[in-house]
Amino acid sequence: MANTYTAITKKSGKWWIGWIAEVPGVNCQERTRPALLKSLKIALKEALAFNRGEALDAAEADFTEEPVIV
Repeated sequence: MANTYTAITKKSGKWWIGWIAEVPGVNCQERTRPALLKSLKIALKEALAFNRGEALDAAEADFTEEPVIV
């Protein structure tokens, strides 16, 4: 299932900096905008996988998973 997130980007001096608006803590900086978008995508995937792992660990056993659409 593909999801869409919002990259907030701006040029700051010689660097491009960016954040994923919907996921706190996902931010990067790179020399070019294309490199920044690539880094943000990688960081977002890693953050989502980490958060999912933590949620499953916290649930321990005997849990269900339900899709939530907003």
